[in-house]
Formats: sequence, C-alpha cells, structure tokens
Amino acid sequence: MRNPFASAPDLVWLLFFAALAAASPFHDVPSVSCIISLALLQVAEPRVAMFQTERGKLLPIAVKLILCWLVIGYTASINSSYYPILMLPVVSAATTTGPLATAVVTALACVAYMSFLLFVDWSDLGRYLVEWEELLLRIIFLPLVGYVTYQLARANRAEAQRYQAAAEDLARANQSLVAAEDAVRRSERLAALGQLTAGLAHELRNPIGTIRASAEMLQKQLPAGNEMAQEMAGFITTEVDRASSLIGRFLEFARPVTLHRVPTELHAVLDRAVQQFERMSPPPTATVYKNYDPAIRPLPLDGEWMERVIYNLVVNAAQASPAGAIVTLRTRLVGEAVEIAVIDRGEGIAPEHRESIFNPFFTTKRDGVGLGLPIVAKIVSEHGGRIDLESESGKGSVFRVSLPVRTGD
Repeated sequence: MRNPFASAPDLVWLLFFAALAAASPFHDVPSVSCIISLALLQVAEPRVAMFQTERGKLLPIAVKLILCWLVIGYTASINSSYYPILMLPVVSAATTTGPLATAVVTALACVAYMSFLLFVDWSDLGRYLVEWEELLLRIIFLPLVGYVTYQLARANRAEAQRYQAAAEDLARANQSLVAAEDAVRRSERLAALGQLTAGLAHELRNPIGTIRASAEMLQKQLPAGNEMAQEMAGFITTEVDRASSLIGRFLEFARPVTLHRVPTELHAVLDRAVQQFERMSPPPTATVYKNYDPAIRPLPLDGEWMERVIYNLVVNAAQASPAGAIVTLRTRLVGEAVEIAVIDRGEGIAPEHRESIFNPFFTTKRDGVGLGLPIVAKIVSEHGGRIDLESESGKGSVFRVSLPVRTGD
C-alpha cells in the first residue's frame, strides 16, 4: 500500500463524484451506489500495489467499465446524461496501459453503450430523445478521447524517460567529476611531497655518506678484541646503508619520469615482469595465472617502466595472498584503452585505507616505506593512463591499469 492519506487530487476526485451523485435526476440508490464505488476505486487505485503490475492494471479498468455501464443503465439507459462517464475507463487505460489494451477497452466501452439498444422499445421510439446522429457522435467520442489521451500519455512517458536518462548521465558525470577531483588532489599532494622529498633527500645524502665513511674508518681502527665496539660500528654501517637506500627511493619518487615510448608488445612486457617475480621471490610464493586478450596490438609505451609497474603490482598481490595462492594477470580491450588487471585472493584492503593507498608514505606493512604504489601511479599517469582499485574485505583486491591505445599527440 502507498500513502493512505488523501492528497489534493484525491479530494478533487471525491468532489467530482459527489457532484455527479448530487446532480443525478433520479437519486436512486443503485446509481448513487455505483458512483460512490467509482469514487472509492479511483482514489484507492494508485494505493494498491497489485493494481500497479502489468496484469493488475486491467482489473480496476474492468471494474470501472462495469460500474459505468450500470450507472448509465440505472439512469435512463440510452437516454442517460451520464454517457460521458464511459470515458473514465478509456482514459484510465490510455494513461496506464499500452496501445492494444487501450484499443480493447475503448472498443468494449463502445459496445457497452451500444448494448443499451437491446433494451429499446422499437414500437415506441418517440419517447427516446437520442437521435441516430447523436448516438453515433457519442460512440465516436470514445475512441477519439482514447487516442488523444494515449498520445499525450506516451509523450509524457517519453519525456520522463528522457529526464531519467539525463539524470543518470548527470549522476555518472558527477561521479567522474568526483574521481577527477580526487585525482587532482592526489596529484597536488604528490607534487608537494615530491618537492619536499627531493630537497630533504639531497640535504641528507652528504652527511649520511660522511657517517658511513667514518663508521668504516672507526671499524678499521678499533682493536680486534673490542667486540662491542665492532658490533656497534657494524650497526652504524647497516643502518646508514638502509637510510641511503630509503633516500634513493625518495629521490626516485621525486625525479621526473622520462619515457621512451615505442610500439611495444604488452604481453612480452608482462611476461618479463612475471619472470622477474618468479626469479626474485623465494618459495613458497604465489602462482601467476595469465589470461591475455590476443586481440591486443602493440602499444606506445616505455617497456622498462611498464615492466616495473606490473612487477610491483604482482609482488603486492603475492604478499597479500596466502602461500601458494593464485594471482591472476588479465588483459582486455575496453573501448579505446587496454586494461591490465592484477587480481589476488587475499584479505583485501580495509575500506578506510582505500582512499590513501596511492598516497606517498602510506603503508600498512611493517617494513614498508609507502612509495611503491605512488611510484606505480606516477608511471601510469605519465603514460596517459590511470590505475584503479577494487577491493572487498576477505575476498581480495583488483588493481586495474588502463592504458590508451593511442598517444594523445
């Protein structure tokens, strides 16, 4: 059931049918009862869920047709001034059903009115006020009203569909705008953090080099029996090397990516990335399942940089998966782009982390730096593509890299 309370259109309908009942010259109980039943049915029709189905729509129309026929029959039959009431089921059919149902209901309304000719006393035609021309006009008006109403209803439905399509297009455009704004904000953060990283890394490199050289000299000058001092000097060298490696990654992130694009077989690049993963990853590790689209032709890209992108994504997928799991590497054509999907069956990425996964220095790994995915996103962006993430907790993640088939220049 819909809203049970009367609305303004309901009050109009009730007033209209009340006026019909009051204006009846007969004031007999059967005709007034039929008019009241029509009023209640008209108000209840939009509120009953069954009447909104394709078949259910025909039930109130059929009941209206019967009630209208009874009203005319109780009020002077063929002479009844209530003959226009047959337009009610015709209009209802035209506004709620298709052309076939409208034509059938209109034909039944015409037959219903002509059926009163069966009750005419042909020996006393003088007491019948309706002439044949008038009778014909009354019958013709029914299909005319049905046709005009159906055309208007169809135009309204088409307009409503256009508005719905426009609203859906606007919603999609809104989503694209939100995604573009997120990408712009991410790019701004990347640029600011990149500049900060570059400056800081350059400033730290010289003193770190001095610290390492000093630690090596100290280790050489220490007596052989001073094991603690030797161990501490070794710690200094190890941590300095770790810091130097970290600074190198910072500088790599901040440094502009210079691409050398040439037509490249994408699947050969992916195969090299998988081979590197299999060579570098100690067992037990994940198994990479390849699902390549043979229709993909050579793409304008930098094979070395793209190999690094896929390698990093496969490594991340393997690290997120249980030992011996399958990581799927899939390619396919999507419009004017090629999509590379890296799919794992791990625990997925928590919803609160998905917006930050491509931000620099964000990581959930204990020994991670948080620059792997930002560097991947940077390389993909330099190729004119984009990278998207789909993840469901407990079911795994999908990283999708979309690359244009043609360059923008």
